[in-house]
Amino acid sequence: MHTKILEGRRAVVTGAGSGIGAAIALAYARAGADLLLADLDDTRAEAVAVRCREAGARTLVQAGDVSNEAAAGQAIDGCVDAYGGIDILVNNAGILTQSLCADMPAAMWDDMLRVDLRSVFLCSRRAVPHMAAQRWGRIINVASQLGIKGGVELSHYAAAKAGVIGFTKSLALEVAPANVLVNAIAPGPIETPLVDAISDSWKAQKAAGLPLGRFGLPEEVAPSAVLLASDPGGNLYVGQVLGPNSGDVMP
Repeated sequence: MHTKILEGRRAVVTGAGSGIGAAIALAYARAGADLLLADLDDTRAEAVAVRCREAGARTLVQAGDVSNEAAAGQAIDGCVDAYGGIDILVNNAGILTQSLCADMPAAMWDDMLRVDLRSVFLCSRRAVPHMAAQRWGRIINVASQLGIKGGVELSHYAAAKAGVIGFTKSLALEVAPANVLVNAIAPGPIETPLVDAISDSWKAQKAAGLPLGRFGLPEEVAPSAVLLASDPGGNLYVGQVLGPNSGDVMP
């Protein structure tokens, strides 16, 4: 039996069609939130939405690329229009590609920062005025432990996620006086479709170096997002970076 600790809250989850985003969406549904799931792939997002509805949550799907300013606005506005406001934003949309810096095309770098960092800014900027006006809001940005420690063949990804962490802390300082709390989750390697794109040799070497000895699962990350969104559980977290990372980083 799941406690409805998010009952009455209205949440947008980006990149909700698979992996960590899907796990967070389902955890929020079970906790009682109303949801708007944003994803490039509306078919994939709708499959997640079905599971959320089965858990009792009102759930909408918004197809689009939230690194695009108009699409980011539509995701936030869709929640406001449907549910009368927005309380929680989970910025999870992302991509993952692999290349040595010396071999990396500029387009690969630009795509990474556009999807993994720019989308966080665009969605947050749109959501903050609504949250500040009601003097309650939670923004949860999904970063990565590689944004703290770096990663071979992932300099663009690490740079984007380091940017997410810096943005999280800066925005937290700006909006905490309005009771809008901004935090990040920096998972370690997680078994998701995103990580499937990385080479087997990289994954094997990474797993061998983890104190826990294994990659995590999306459902092991989702509870951190529930905590940060909850009241009173998340009430004192401001500009923090939670690290469900199998021991890869110990700040």
